[in-house]
Amino acid sequence: MSSAKRDFLTGAAEVAPVVVAYIPIGLLWGTLAAAKGLSPLEALMMSVIVFAGSAQFVAVDMWRDPIPVLLLTFTVLIVNVRHVLMSASLSRHIDAIPRALHPIVAYFLTDESWALAERRALQEPLTLAFYLGVSLPLAATWWIATGTGAMLGRALGDPSAIGLDFAFSAMFIAILMGFWKGPGTAGVLAASGAVAAGTHLAFDGPWYIVAGGLAGALYAYVTWRAGEEP
Repeated sequence: MSSAKRDFLTGAAEVAPVVVAYIPIGLLWGTLAAAKGLSPLEALMMSVIVFAGSAQFVAVDMWRDPIPVLLLTFTVLIVNVRHVLMSASLSRHIDAIPRALHPIVAYFLTDESWALAERRALQEPLTLAFYLGVSLPLAATWWIATGTGAMLGRALGDPSAIGLDFAFSAMFIAILMGFWKGPGTAGVLAASGAVAAGTHLAFDGPWYIVAGGLAGALYAYVTWRAGEEP
């Protein structure tokens, strides 16, 4: 077996549990999109073009007639500002990937693909094959699940009644635990969580996402400067 094929299959195996979690989340989003009047094709195209679950949930929550284009665009931009931090982090590990293919890496960058790529980079070099092994199953599952959810619409009933609304939170908790390194990690999570919760209570909108991310990064920087491993 070639090294590229092995890396691809390794990435696909590591992302398999997340792919399973994507199914209920995608169905939930598709159901919400259908309830707001989006056709299955429109929902599918949003998933393909945007391909950002958090941003899509925010967008569909704000979706109304007439569509508040400027407010929606600005809000989604704020939600996705964290991608700047993730891109900066991942850029340290993609020297082996040709620069011409970096736009592909950027398109498939999600919280989950970033987390698994970073964990891979802790052990061995990050390759394009591994990254695609992680990213392609995620993307395909998201597209299919959201499109299916939009086609089924309200036939799925109330998603919260069967716990679909918690799938998002459960998935991120599992991903975060994969980075656990001891007390330093607990400090990063506590700082992010506390600031995000406080910001969410104090301000409307998705500012808590940016605030929590910046707080965690600042805590990690300060503890690193103090000689600790976050």
